[in-house]
This record gives sequence, structure tokens and C-alpha cells, in this order.
Amino acid sequence: MSQTKLTAHVKAGGCASKLSPKILDRVLARLPRMADPKVLVGYETADDAGVYVLAPGSALVQTVDFFTPVVDDPYTFGAIAAANALSDVYAMGGRPLTALSILVYPAAGDLDDLEQIVTGGADKIHEAGCVILGGHSVADPEIKFGYAVTGLVDPDRVTTNAGARPGDVLLLTKRIGTGVVSTALKRGIADAAHVEAAAKSMLTLNRAAAEAMEGFAVHAATDVTGFGLLGHSREMAMASQVTIEIDSGLVQFLDGALEYAHAGAIPGGTNNNRDFVGSCVEGASHLDDLLYDPQTSGGLLIALPEGEALKYQSRFPAAFRIGRVTERGAKPIRVL
Repeated sequence: MSQTKLTAHVKAGGCASKLSPKILDRVLARLPRMADPKVLVGYETADDAGVYVLAPGSALVQTVDFFTPVVDDPYTFGAIAAANALSDVYAMGGRPLTALSILVYPAAGDLDDLEQIVTGGADKIHEAGCVILGGHSVADPEIKFGYAVTGLVDPDRVTTNAGARPGDVLLLTKRIGTGVVSTALKRGIADAAHVEAAAKSMLTLNRAAAEAMEGFAVHAATDVTGFGLLGHSREMAMASQVTIEIDSGLVQFLDGALEYAHAGAIPGGTNNNRDFVGSCVEGASHLDDLLYDPQTSGGLLIALPEGEALKYQSRFPAAFRIGRVTERGAKPIRVL
């Protein structure tokens, strides 16, 4: 296998490589709407995946996600890309069934690295009980990899980002900081143990966190990825017509994340997220760089009643409280 540093050849790693949400919001707002009663969830509420009813009790969940390397090891990168793509299906309460790979790779690139990338992805897809049906590739100097994933969900049990209610507790199932850790890796200042811990988090499927929601009165859920904690909180607040209050002192961060943020290892995606979401936020925190930090294969953000939240944490102890939902105030996000 080559010793190529994958992250050294990309401008931004992982979900930090996504287009600015400001650009996407402007373009999507101009797209013509096509009414179809079978579409339960479309792109209007910026949810994680689309949901299309097939028959009573059965609906398709469809999503697509691909990005640039967030770690240097090819196998790990492929597996993280797969876990990230699968996450959107889990966030909607669905079960992944099939996947199509999306590969962008240099025509003269190292074939051993390429094999490891697709093998890592395939192993993670299979871990989810999902099958790969095929895919598409394009030659380009910058590596990108991911999947389009299709799953099934009961139309009556879809979890969207649009149902959060005042009084709900907000739980997060993974710690924050993959963007700054990846940027520190690109700059050569990351501790190997911190990179390994971040990779472990990104490699963890959200399947268990999603399955733990079954039987609870979950009002809303979304996964926290490229638009950061505040960006995805904004989407939930706007779709639910509430204010989401984030207590920055309760948010848990990956080892090394605070250190790297203070050292200035801030991804470009952080500034894009702040530029788009900042006007929607009341209050501020010295941890703002991390609250806007673009996450790769992040955890689930879940809104549910107090009593249900405590039961969920008993079932899934990795989840931690980060705030609450209130009546709509002056702005959709409040940071304490």
C-alpha cells in the first residue's frame, strides 16, 4: 500500500468540503415544486433524506452523500464515507437496503489505495445489512467517495426534523469536533490518539442510536453533519417553528478538539456555516467555532419529552443532553 497522505491533497476534508449552506439555500429556494401526495418528505424542510410512499405501511427512504478524504488511511476513509451516507437513512427511522457507490479518483492514482477505499466502504455497507448494487466513477485529481443509499421505513414511523415541540429535551448521540481534528491532521499538528478517537466515532454507525429510539415518543431527529451542530439545529427549529436552545456548557467534544480549535485549526466550512446560520442565533459562546464545526458522520440530534429522554439515555448511554426546545422566540437558535 502507498504511504500517500490522502488529506494532504484536498482543500477540505469530509463534510467540510460541502458547498456553503447559503449557496444551497438560495438555489433550492428557486427550484419549482412538484406536488405528489406520495412524497412524505422532500427537500423543502432540508431534512436528511427523501421519503416516498410505495404502499400502505411501506415507503422508500433515499439519500446520497460523498466527500473528500477526512483521514489518511484509505480503508478507514472508505468506511467513514459509507457510515456517513447510511446515517441519513437511520436519522429518518429507516432501514438501509441497497447502495450505489460514487467514486471520483485520479486516473493515475495509486490502485492499492483505490482498492482499500472501496473495500472499506463495502465492509461498512455490509455491516449495516445493506447491499451494493453498482455505482459510477469519474476521473478527477481530487479524491471523493460515497454512496446513494435506499432504505425502507413505515410511513407512520418516519422521524423528521419538523416535529420538535416546546418542552422537549435535546439529546446528541456523538461528541463534536471531527472538523477541527481533521484540519489539525491536514496541518500535521494532530496527535495520533486524537485522530484515532475521531475516526472511531466517525466509523460508528448510527444504527444503534436509531434503533434505541423505537418505542419512545421521539418528536424530531436529524443527524449532525456538514452544517455543524448549529446549522442542523437551525434546520430543525425552522421546520418545527420553534426555538432551539443550546447550552454550550453541556456539549461534549472529541479529545483534542478544543486544543486544535484554539490553535486555529478551523475548517473553511466553519466560516461558511457561521455566515449562513449566524444571523439566526441569539447569544454566543467561546465555543462557537466548535458549535459551527462541520461534522463528518456525526451523531443524531433528538428532540423528545423529558421523561422519554431519561429512558432513552438509559437505553443508549452515549447520548447526552445539550439543551431544550422552547416556543419560537426572536430567533430560531439561542446559545447559552
